Amino acid sequence: MESRAVKSLDARRLLCPMPVIRVQDRIATLNSGDLLKVYCTDPGALYDIPAWCRVHGHEVIETRQGADELVILIKVAHPQEAVCQDTHPARM
Repeated sequence: MESRAVKSLDARRLLCPMPVIRVQDRIATLNSGDLLKVYCTDPGALYDIPAWCRVHGHEVIETRQGADELVILIKVAHPQEAVCQDTHPARM
């Protein structure tokens, strides 16, 4: 079984778009296969962070919503895998 580093990011008390920006900055420092556990209090982060991950090829492993915070677990993709594949042609 492959060993993965699990890092954490405290994005509590930050409002949109800061949780996503912090996730983006933190993931840039991690290796492929690493896990990032993000703690947030902004309810919009439950949608914004997974959407950002989809666009950039990272995988959301788990989301949990507690009374006071959200926890989002992300698996970092390899840089070549983390490329947005736009399947919709540009509309004129």
